[in-house]
Amino acid sequence: MDFDFPTILVLVTAVSGAIWLIDAILFAPRRVKRAEQGSEQKEPVLVEYARSFFPVFFIVLVLRSFLVEPFHIPSGSMMPTLLQGDYILVNKYAYGIRLPVVDKKVIEIGAPKRGDVIVFRFPVNPKVDYIKRVVGVPGDHIEYRNKTLYINGEAAQQVPVGVYQGSGAGKGMTGALEGMEKIDDVEHRILINPRAPDFIPGCYELAGGGIVVPEGHYLAFGDNRDNSNDGRCWGFVPDENLVGRAFGLWWHWDWQRSGFPVAWERLGEGIN
Repeated sequence: MDFDFPTILVLVTAVSGAIWLIDAILFAPRRVKRAEQGSEQKEPVLVEYARSFFPVFFIVLVLRSFLVEPFHIPSGSMMPTLLQGDYILVNKYAYGIRLPVVDKKVIEIGAPKRGDVIVFRFPVNPKVDYIKRVVGVPGDHIEYRNKTLYINGEAAQQVPVGVYQGSGAGKGMTGALEGMEKIDDVEHRILINPRAPDFIPGCYELAGGGIVVPEGHYLAFGDNRDNSNDGRCWGFVPDENLVGRAFGLWWHWDWQRSGFPVAWERLGEGIN
């Protein structure tokens, strides 16, 4: 069974707030009047809990829905930028203010730019959150051939870094070639396996003509280019599926690390 935390959070906030409000309007004045007449009156336990927890629920709801939401990285598709076991923070208002649960945009603020690392609801299964890097915005012509990304006919700059040495849950990527890619003014690291094909069977063919990103959609790749289920396989990210822009790491926990499972050196890093 899927655990729909946003819906549950909205419900507990609404219920606790309603209990507190109804009691404040209808029943609390009666208790005060009886107390003034000398009759001992106790606040019901349910009301006490509602009054105590409603502000907490409300603050969490506002923060999580409109400002910042934490996410966990469960795979290595964004290595070496993000590692399995990273816990990141996502700016929820970068691409507009959306109502919780229904995810309807009510205020336009901005749109994803090339190079942004975005969290979005997976188009194939919107109950699952994905994280990838935007490589194409509406109107862009995108090709990918010979391990090189082409945006509107121009190759994204790649500078070799060396052979990647993985650790912990990412040690399986040891031996891949690490490079520094530049998309517009965003420089970020990528991993390449020169022996792997650019595409797997059934994926979009971005070589030999490429594709154009349609209006209201974005094309997103993983930084671990040969180990990523991304737009090359399932297409575009609709604007309505956007959750927010990833901007920082606040924790890292990987039981497969040698020694202590926390990578202290990663805490507080920004995401490029």
